[in-house]
Amino acid sequence: MKYPLLAIFFDIDDTLYSTSEFAKAARLNSVHAMINAGLRMKTADCFRQLNEIIVEFGPNFSNHYDKLLERTPQEWYEGVNRAIIIAAGAVAYHETKFKELKPYEDVVEAFQIISKTDLMIGIITTGLEIKQAEKLIRLKLLKYIKPEAIFITGQLGIDKIDPQLYKNACDSLQLPPQSCMYIGDNPLNDIDPPNEIGMITVLNRRSGKYLDVKSKTKPKYTIHDMWELLDILRRDYAAPV
Repeated sequence: MKYPLLAIFFDIDDTLYSTSEFAKAARLNSVHAMINAGLRMKTADCFRQLNEIIVEFGPNFSNHYDKLLERTPQEWYEGVNRAIIIAAGAVAYHETKFKELKPYEDVVEAFQIISKTDLMIGIITTGLEIKQAEKLIRLKLLKYIKPEAIFITGQLGIDKIDPQLYKNACDSLQLPPQSCMYIGDNPLNDIDPPNEIGMITVLNRRSGKYLDVKSKTKPKYTIHDMWELLDILRRDYAAPV
């Protein structure tokens, strides 16, 4: 039995925008801000130590800059209130979000084109619920996404490595997995689990930290930008895009 394509789910990070490039820019800006606020530390050393802390505690830890100051000799910020240095880093990071958190240009155009068809656009993403929701708002893509088709692991309590996350997403929308496409950049989280329930998997090899990671199972398709996705929709699914 051949199933029609009814829905396309997207990952967010390093799929809709370059998370890796944004994170690097935001962290570097926060380092410059802390040094300008009185932290006597070389930029390269501060940036390296900040990245080490982020790896150690994870990107969703809320006190990266506090930890940085805890590991820094007090004489390196003598005469300056440590709270000012920490706040300077946090403010610079958030200001970078205001200015630079933008989707890839072809993502916007692809969403505009797909939204004019009968295909449903949804999101399945890993992360804290408010943090991932904020990204969708800042990326200005919500108007193309079906509201009930947004699934965030931190909200649902199911990790992406679990095929049940993808099954729940399809079931909640009353869609057979075979009629749903999923696009993501992490082979282990975005290809193997949805493959297990029969979804159409698309590996996005555009950017990010998973370019050298291999999945245990093969994706149905591999793309490097959203124009390639549109070509697939046209060629294999007769979508009017």
